Amino acid sequence: MKKITFVAVLLALVAVTAMAQARPQPAGSPAMPSLDERIKAEIGDFKGKVWIYAKNLDTGKEYGMRADEQVRTASTIKLPIMLEVYRQVAEGKIAWTDPIEITKAVKVGGSGILFEFTDGTKIDVKTAMTLMIVQSDNTATNVILDKVSSNSVNDFMAKLGLNDTLSLRKIGGGGDAKAWDEPVNKLFGIGRSSPRDMVKLLEMLEKGEVVSKEASAEMIAILRRQQYKDGIGRNSLDTVPVASKSGSLDRLRSDVGIVYTRRGRIAMAITVDDMPVVQYIMDDMGNELIWRLSQILQEGLAR
Repeated sequence: MKKITFVAVLLALVAVTAMAQARPQPAGSPAMPSLDERIKAEIGDFKGKVWIYAKNLDTGKEYGMRADEQVRTASTIKLPIMLEVYRQVAEGKIAWTDPIEITKAVKVGGSGILFEFTDGTKIDVKTAMTLMIVQSDNTATNVILDKVSSNSVNDFMAKLGLNDTLSLRKIGGGGDAKAWDEPVNKLFGIGRSSPRDMVKLLEMLEKGEVVSKEASAEMIAILRRQQYKDGIGRNSLDTVPVASKSGSLDRLRSDVGIVYTRRGRIAMAITVDDMPVVQYIMDDMGNELIWRLSQILQEGLAR
């Protein structure tokens, strides 16, 4: 008897809840803005260009704005370069312990610490690749490209179906890829991609589909240690891990990454370019806009 009564009460509660949810909104009550409306409102006063693609990897829900247009990558191209390093190590073409000498000839300025090392210092491939991601080290990037080549990076990206993504040359020049000979590609500097390509790449890594499950997991772990978190990873809590790679170059800021929220793994790629003011600070308008957009995307794509 008690069981029947409990079931009856439960059914009554379900019915009441359904009626409440079906009740029309009172006349004049404002409708909740859509994700697209919130994104457009956020970028409304921005005096530059914005490209976005984001996807909840657990539900498939997605959002895009100019998602298939090719953009300058700045340092986010270092992510595809890392994939090629792992591929060549897996195939025995190079080894993690292969020595690399840091000389004056290979040093380039900008981000990183290898520029400060004493000439003649030797490191190995694993160290150089890790610095390339974790500290966005430009010298590390160039010596890695000397080992694997931009052409090999591009061949691997094509094999993965990421046809918008190209490593075009080393930082500061040299090591030109075949694609660099095409005049249109000279507009992109060191690399070219699209927001959708970058999210596809992140999704494949998260699913363990690049090189091997173990290699994919290692690459995600390295991205989680990345130290430049002025955009997507800004103010992130330890309970909400972020695996990301950012890029900064003159009037451009970009960030690609996965935010591991309780309501889904949100992969996103955001690029802003043509900023009216160039500032290499954490709180420049590009980084702040990327951070605000990432928050809106997390809320809008949550399951």
